Amino acid sequence: ALASRNRGKHIITSRVEHKAVLNSCKALEKLGFEVTYLPVDRYGRVSPEEVRRHLRKDTILISIIYANNEIGTINPMREIGAIAREAGVPFHSDAVQAFGKIPISVRDTGIDLLSLSSHKIYGPKGVGALYVRRGTPLWPLQDGGGHEKGRRAGTENVPGIVGLAAAARLAFEQMETDARNIGELRDYFWNKIQQAIPDVVLNGHPTERLYHNLNVSFPGCDSDTLLVALDMAGIAASSGSACDSGVVEPSHVLQGMGAPKEVGISALRFTLGRGTTREDLDYTVEKLQAIVAQARSLRGRGRRQTPARRSFN
Repeated sequence: ALASRNRGKHIITSRVEHKAVLNSCKALEKLGFEVTYLPVDRYGRVSPEEVRRHLRKDTILISIIYANNEIGTINPMREIGAIAREAGVPFHSDAVQAFGKIPISVRDTGIDLLSLSSHKIYGPKGVGALYVRRGTPLWPLQDGGGHEKGRRAGTENVPGIVGLAAAARLAFEQMETDARNIGELRDYFWNKIQQAIPDVVLNGHPTERLYHNLNVSFPGCDSDTLLVALDMAGIAASSGSACDSGVVEPSHVLQGMGAPKEVGISALRFTLGRGTTREDLDYTVEKLQAIVAQARSLRGRGRRQTPARRSFN
C-alpha cells in the first residue's frame, strides 16, 4: 500500500480477516488510506462480485484471506484473483492457515503477495515468508541494511529459514495423506458431537473448508465457561483465533457472518493434527457432553431465578 500511495489510497479487504491484516489496515487508515471492509455470506465467504463492485480508480491493493483461521472456510481465490488481474490491482492473500494444507497456485489464482507462517506446518515459531511476484511494488518493512533485496533489513534467521523449508517440504509430501486421515477424523468428531449433544451449530462452510478445522457453537453456554472446564480436563480448544484466546467478546468473524449473538458467544474452535487419534476425540466428546449439559443447566437455572434477565437474540 505504501509503495503505491502515489497512485491511490484505497484498499479492499474483508470483515473476517485475521487481526494481523485488520489491524494493519487500521494503521493505514491513520496514515490517510481508505479501507473498504467487504461483507461475507453466512459461511464466511467473500463474494467476487462484492470485490468487483467496490473497485475504484484509486484502489491500489486487494487483501483477502485464503482460508479463515477461525472457521476454516476457503474463499474463491481464482475468481477474486481474476478480477484483481483484470483491474490491474495487486492482490495479497493471508495464506497462513491454508499453506501446506491445500494446493495453492499463485499462477492460477493471480496472487501477487502471499503470506505464510512456519509454525502452522509444524515448523519453528517466529518465522514466516512472503511470496512477492516479480514487479510487484513493495515498501521496505524496516530500514537498515540491504538484506533480502532491500525489502527487510536485518540479519536473516538462517536456522528458522531452514526449518521452514524443511517443514514445507514435509507438508507437501504429506498433504494428500494428511487431508485424507485428518479429514476423516474431523468428520468422525463432528458426527460424534452431533450424536452426543443436542442443538449444536457448525460454523463455516460445510464443504469448502480446511480439513483440520472444526468450529462449533453450543447455544445455551458461553465459550469461556466451556474452555475453562475443557482445560481442566486436559483438552485444548479456543473461542476464536489463538492470538485472541482469552478475550471475552464474540468472535469478529462470527459477527461478520451475521451469526446470532447466542451462536457467537458459545463458539469453540477445535484444531486436529497429525497426532490426533480417535481415542482423543472420543474422550473429548465424552467430557464435552457433560460440560455442555452442566453449563446449560446452570444457565437455565439462573434464568428461572432471575425472570428479568433476557436471553440473547
